[in-house]
Amino acid sequence: MDTGLIGIIIGAVVLLMLLMASVKIVPEYERGVIFRLGRIIGAKGPGLFFIIPVVDRMVRVSLRTITMDIPPQDVITKDNVTVRVNAVTYFNVVDPNRSVVAIEDHVQGTSQIAQTTLRSILGQVDLDELLINRDEINQRLQRIIDGVTDPWGVKVTLVEVKDVELPEAMRRAMARQAEAERDRRAKVIHAKGEYEAAETLADAADRLEGHPAALHLRILSTMAEISAERNSTLIFPLPMEIFRLVDMLRQPKEPSGADPVTQGPR
Repeated sequence: MDTGLIGIIIGAVVLLMLLMASVKIVPEYERGVIFRLGRIIGAKGPGLFFIIPVVDRMVRVSLRTITMDIPPQDVITKDNVTVRVNAVTYFNVVDPNRSVVAIEDHVQGTSQIAQTTLRSILGQVDLDELLINRDEINQRLQRIIDGVTDPWGVKVTLVEVKDVELPEAMRRAMARQAEAERDRRAKVIHAKGEYEAAETLADAADRLEGHPAALHLRILSTMAEISAERNSTLIFPLPMEIFRLVDMLRQPKEPSGADPVTQGPR
């Protein structure tokens, strides 16, 4: 084969390889950070663009949201209770240039700062606050982690505490506490019901006392209800006026006229 033809073929192959190396296609969810002779010149994409082979180097950066589980952490709360907590964080790259230049691995860096921040924040709260005010704790975690990752071009959008694992003794104590609280509420509700019933009965007694006829009708209605039952003993109550009349008749009368003490036989 002619030497000139071989050279043309080699040149064409090299030219084709350089052309393929210079053509880059980046999808919508990625950006290509371009370094020219070691110096960053910016991010390109999405779509088709060209770089200078050998001179330029491209680093692909994904802009999609990353869901990352924070491994379970053993945390000692403010009231000295040891709990095991795991969480999840959502973050994404908002500045591709800084995510490549400012940190070697932004995913690993975000994971580490999330773990340390989780232990630090939960160590400053009580167990009751951890169980009740979880939304507020999640917001605090998100603000702190996002503040650390912001110089890396990473935006932390959400941090959620998923599970809080308590010791067995603590779970039993909380169960007893919850049961005692339910008993207390039941007793309070029962006492309030008795109090309201007593007030209602007192109002009814005052009304019936002012209307004797209504009291008699109520007595007769109760007697009718009792007599409707079989094998029942019927008790007929006497009106209170009869007892008052008997008391008035039994009172001694004082004699009129002279004093019986000074008056004697002649």
